[in-house]
Amino acid sequence: MTQSNGLKDTIACETRISQIIDDTLSYAGYNISELMENNASFEEVIYLLWNLHLPTQIELKNFVNDLRANYVISDAVEQCILIQSRKHLHPMSVLRSTVSLLGVYNIHAEETSPEATYEQSIQLMAKIPTIIATFTRLRSGQTPIEPRKDLGFAANFLYMLNGQEPTELEIRAFNRALVLHADHELNASTFAARVCASTLTDIYSCVTAAIGALKGALHGGANECVFDMLKEIKAEGDTNAYLDRKLASHEKIMGFGHRVYKTQDPREKYLREMAEELTKGTEKEIWYQISEEIERYMKHTKHLIPNVDFYSATVYHVLGIDSSIYTLIFAMSRVSGWIAHIQEQRKNNKLIRPRSHYVGAQNLHYIPIGRR
Repeated sequence: MTQSNGLKDTIACETRISQIIDDTLSYAGYNISELMENNASFEEVIYLLWNLHLPTQIELKNFVNDLRANYVISDAVEQCILIQSRKHLHPMSVLRSTVSLLGVYNIHAEETSPEATYEQSIQLMAKIPTIIATFTRLRSGQTPIEPRKDLGFAANFLYMLNGQEPTELEIRAFNRALVLHADHELNASTFAARVCASTLTDIYSCVTAAIGALKGALHGGANECVFDMLKEIKAEGDTNAYLDRKLASHEKIMGFGHRVYKTQDPREKYLREMAEELTKGTEKEIWYQISEEIERYMKHTKHLIPNVDFYSATVYHVLGIDSSIYTLIFAMSRVSGWIAHIQEQRKNNKLIRPRSHYVGAQNLHYIPIGRR
């Protein structure tokens, strides 16, 4: 029986959803650069991941209308978010619990027909941004803002979060971030979703499991740590000294290195461009400048490349997103990929049940309790 540390390089399933080859990433056959350079909307990418082809104008219009018709959350769900927001819970724990609650309130949650699956998928995709914006505002003592059905996915979230209509540059930046985080082959949270789906459980359970996996610092929590680092360096005023000290104490510098990519994370350059464009000529340009200093240092001293988390931290900050909910933003995008994988798993399902390699004690003899 073969084994692999962390299942590295182990092929666990076949997929048509996304592919990583060397240092390139594609969604259903479209290189990520094609989508970026042609300004594909996040709605188009969701459709692509779920259907494995780009939508026609009519298909996209109907799909967008379905999403916008489901933006609103019920009073019961909002009340649950309010209760959780007062308890100083981890934001990802709140999202995990609330997504599970959506399944409780959906009377069709256990149905698995194509029609029911589509309805469940649309509701999850449309309501998660509203859940996140509602939680963020309630936690800071602000009144939640109703979603607007005349705004697209990216614009509507920024509007609900900040209370004002975003600029075209802000919409474009956030749309790009959503597209770049939408799917990434068989990462930890996607694998968790597919394992759950293989048991034939409901889609809400699958997404809840994925959120639990994404919550971990080695998966979704990295960009939050990146901005904490940027703030500490800004306060100290010396990037090199800060990094020297961290590395001397064997601390990990978040936002660098990748399990798969070796020379470049293909998503990073687009987030770098948006970070520069959003901050240029403003007082927030300092965040981009510090990021560049860190990147130069890490390339020179450790030969490590920045990953998708590194510049996304600056992009999110400039868009008015608090670092404590960065992982929620990751989940808002990645749920599109999770749902695609759940649907794919169901279509040609086989229970995912790997074996383990036992390395413990052998041939022990039981000693009755009175003699122990």
